[in-house]
Amino acid sequence: MPRPRHGRTARLHDHVIDCARPAATARFWSAALDDYAIAPYDDAEPARLRAQGIPGPENDPTVLVEPRGGGPRLWCQLVPKPKRVKNRLHLDLAATDPESELGRLTTLGATLVTRHEDHWVLADPEGNEFCLFPSPS
Repeated sequence: MPRPRHGRTARLHDHVIDCARPAATARFWSAALDDYAIAPYDDAEPARLRAQGIPGPENDPTVLVEPRGGGPRLWCQLVPKPKRVKNRLHLDLAATDPESELGRLTTLGATLVTRHEDHWVLADPEGNEFCLFPSPS
């Protein structure tokens, strides 16, 4: 039975990707996802970063990737510890031509982890796993 919506139910707002290189990870995901782009920095942002001892956007510890048409955002966040185990949460992507998309994603820096009968498991350049499925017809 569906729950009634009373404004008290949580909604998915953002996905956060832990990584060692947030700017590079953000570039990968903005290129990998249709209609996503790195959020532009306003004129005050470089000064704010410098005031925190951060030389510029390439060293920003949190880089935002936004959808053009609404939906969950991606934050690429600096986490100094390396990834040690399988993700407990991952993204599932779908493509109408998954074989071509597999080639495009690996060209962007993803690696193929496992082929299954109905999908592929890949890892982004930081080792974060995600799945690629064929889009439903």
